[in-house]
Amino acid sequence: VTLSSAGAVAWIGWGVLPIVFAGGLPGVTLAEVLPGSNIAFEIEPLGMMFALLASSLWIVNSVYSIGYMRGANEKNQTRFYVMFAVSLAAAIGIAFAGNLFTLFLCYEILTLSTYPLVSHKGDKNTINSARIYLGVLLTTSIGLLLPAIIWTYSVAGTGDFVMGGILDGKLSGPAVGLLLGLFVFGIGKAAVLPVHRWLPAAMVAPTPVSALLHAVAVVKAGVFTVTKVIVYIFGVDFLFAEPSSSWLLYAAAFTIITASIVALRQTNLKRLLAYSTIAQLSYVVMAAAILKPLAEIGAAIHMLAHAFGKITLCFAAGAIYVAAKKTELHQLKGIGRRMPITMTAFTIGALSMIGVPPTGGFVSKWYILAGAFEADNYVALATIIASTVLNAAYFLPIVYMIWFIKEEPGGKEHGEAPWQSVLALAITAALTIGFFLFNGPALELERQLVEGMS
Repeated sequence: VTLSSAGAVAWIGWGVLPIVFAGGLPGVTLAEVLPGSNIAFEIEPLGMMFALLASSLWIVNSVYSIGYMRGANEKNQTRFYVMFAVSLAAAIGIAFAGNLFTLFLCYEILTLSTYPLVSHKGDKNTINSARIYLGVLLTTSIGLLLPAIIWTYSVAGTGDFVMGGILDGKLSGPAVGLLLGLFVFGIGKAAVLPVHRWLPAAMVAPTPVSALLHAVAVVKAGVFTVTKVIVYIFGVDFLFAEPSSSWLLYAAAFTIITASIVALRQTNLKRLLAYSTIAQLSYVVMAAAILKPLAEIGAAIHMLAHAFGKITLCFAAGAIYVAAKKTELHQLKGIGRRMPITMTAFTIGALSMIGVPPTGGFVSKWYILAGAFEADNYVALATIIASTVLNAAYFLPIVYMIWFIKEEPGGKEHGEAPWQSVLALAITAALTIGFFLFNGPALELERQLVEGMS
């Protein structure tokens, strides 16, 4: 049922793509819940790209989950797959939301439906970590995002997503920066410091859930929502003319560098990947905050590139756990000889996080750098260079360890993880390289977005 559902959603999404390429914006209004607040959906280029990413990777994640959940003898697998499906439905709802009201509903459904996935193991430590996950995301969304949405409706008279924004002439001065802050920190899933604690806490979840959190839906829903709010609620030109909005770029740069330094100090593989994700997410936020067309393309492209690379790393971490029960970095010495397919995929994912060609991460960093040059934004340039060095500093020693240091004697005899898991991570590793070579459709969608902005 999971594989059939995932395939059907992806098939429908790819079927709609030609309409969007032709300039169409198909949409539907389901109901008016409050005066002026409709549950409405509309497919535009940015949302189309996010929906295709989530639905397509759901297929691969489902294949991986079958191997992982059976290989690890996890309990309550039916509940797991049901809530996974609800989470992906909510992610698609966020992608196609036609206004802030609909987006908020789908955003909260995504938070609530992923809680049973994060708390899946059910032990005391897992439950406590899952409560941090739920608490941070609900507190930020209800305490900050909801007031931001209400404020927007009150000053603009609408919450519809409109190219060029809806706030020009309705808000000015420090109020713009304050409203932007409510949105950015209220969208806790974007993990901009200091509202990032939920992501490391959620690493207690099974690896397929970590992949959902890191690559497929949750964090991508966060940075996608931030980007969509900047483009369709504020408007890039409006924000660029408002000095009070300039703080966002510095907040994103701080998050990138700080999270990268924290990742450098980690000894547990999944925690390292968690802090790496926090840093990589803020690449998207920083690129959007540069407020230049090439940077906006870079923000969207990095969502894809990071998804392919990070899901590969998460899959590899889970495969290592299933096959060898290893979770710490020092345990990975020489593991490449026992798990060559898994660790080749891990190496490709790591190189993409650094931004080395021929991986997708190089493409997105190229566009972000181009946008920074276009804007003469030296803070963004310095941040990208410094974070690239830091990414290399914590990923390359791991790559060296798994291939070139001998395994310590007395280790457990093991080979690769179940074939379903190995197949899935091989596919995502191939996508990481394939995106470097074949990124035309994604660029075409984003060019449409940029043309609409101008």
